Amino acid sequence: MAEHPVTVDGHALRCDQIAMVAAGEPDTVRLDPGAVDRAEQAWRLAEDLATRRVVYGRTTGVGANRDELVETETVAEHGKRLLRSHAGGSGALMPDRQVRAMLLIRLNQLAAGHSGVHPRLLRALFDALRHGSIPVVHEVGAIGTGDLTALAEAALALAGEGPWAHGGVEPIPIDSGDALAFMSSNAATLAGAALACVELDALLRASHVVAALSYIALDGSPEAYATPVHRVRPHPGQLRCAEEMRRLLGMRAAPPPGRRVQDPFGLRAFPQVHGPALDAVRYLDEVLSIEVNAGAENPMVSVPDNDVYHHAHFHTAYLSNSLDHARGTLHQVAELSAARLGDLVEPAFTDLPAFLASGPPGSSGVMILEYVAHDALTQLRQAALPVTLGTAVVSRGLEDHASFSTQAARQAAEAAKAYRLVLACELVAAVRALRMRRAGLIDLPVREAFDAAEETLDPSLADRPLTEDVQRACALLDSLATI
Repeated sequence: MAEHPVTVDGHALRCDQIAMVAAGEPDTVRLDPGAVDRAEQAWRLAEDLATRRVVYGRTTGVGANRDELVETETVAEHGKRLLRSHAGGSGALMPDRQVRAMLLIRLNQLAAGHSGVHPRLLRALFDALRHGSIPVVHEVGAIGTGDLTALAEAALALAGEGPWAHGGVEPIPIDSGDALAFMSSNAATLAGAALACVELDALLRASHVVAALSYIALDGSPEAYATPVHRVRPHPGQLRCAEEMRRLLGMRAAPPPGRRVQDPFGLRAFPQVHGPALDAVRYLDEVLSIEVNAGAENPMVSVPDNDVYHHAHFHTAYLSNSLDHARGTLHQVAELSAARLGDLVEPAFTDLPAFLASGPPGSSGVMILEYVAHDALTQLRQAALPVTLGTAVVSRGLEDHASFSTQAARQAAEAAKAYRLVLACELVAAVRALRMRRAGLIDLPVREAFDAAEETLDPSLADRPLTEDVQRACALLDSLATI
């Protein structure tokens, strides 16, 4: 049995749990028995109400076909027709980890008991998760108003009509009331966003460690992180960043002054630039915590009110805006990392040879790292461009706005990938500078990070390809986040 099982109850799923299950730990998932009971109550109510009133998607078509009533003799096949017509995803296959996260999120949302799907869909999703079964799902086909194509593909797989990339489950019937109720979610987009959020959080925590190593290599000034300085401008992220730097650098009482009255911005403005990113990712996590536990299906079945409500919870403006904000703040943080890398190769800041070279005159050292970092920074800059400045009008003009949270989540993953590379370049250079200087690290908490990096990175200071060093540094960042 898993030490920390993930109980799916429709109320308490977290991003870190989503990432854990997505990484391939299906034995961690438990389905709360109350979830099935809630789903059955909502299903019975929805079935009853559909015999007495018009219910979108159950007794009607969808989108601009909302006023088209389903004929009685064809109602049994209505759900299958909806799934078949909407399972038109395109492009590459969605990564397995994102599909696992999507299935978990959709199961959790259904467990809230507002969809009206038959309880057997919950059991089938649970079986797929526990057995590591992955339906074939394509990446392209959503604009932030419901992941219709991805969830239609998953539903057809559960029904025995769609293919499985891995494994499979015993096929289940999909009734007329199940199809839209199952598709009415942004679970695939939320999956991508949650995984990106967890990675961004880890990278930002690792950034404190890397910046602290650069601080030592550059003989930084402690005044920029002093408690009295940040007490008078107490933004939460800024306070957290300064406090973390003081912890890592062992700044107690009055630490010795640095070599300069004022450091370059890469060190001096680190809390002011890094703080907004910490706040943005924290807010993104809060938005996701609401979304993955929301009964957002349209229409929403309300057992306490004995009714269904038609609404617009499928619109994910909160998510797209929080993702845009997080990527924008991340780009500024990455710019500071690239700036510190530039300081590390400058003799005036380190008293070391240019480019941290060690060899005959003209040796290049880590010169190439700046090119790699700025290439990645440019990729991050493109990924940081806001998606919320555009919109779309579809379904014969009825659906006249879109959040594009799907694209925002994809860009967040790309931004995290690019920032990891920028930060890794700084880490390689900082460790090399500290090796060459043997600066005072003995009694500092950040010494643990230096020891881990020194053990991981090639000790040779000769001119040589640095590709493997950067790759190892990329992989090391996640563990540095926990120091």
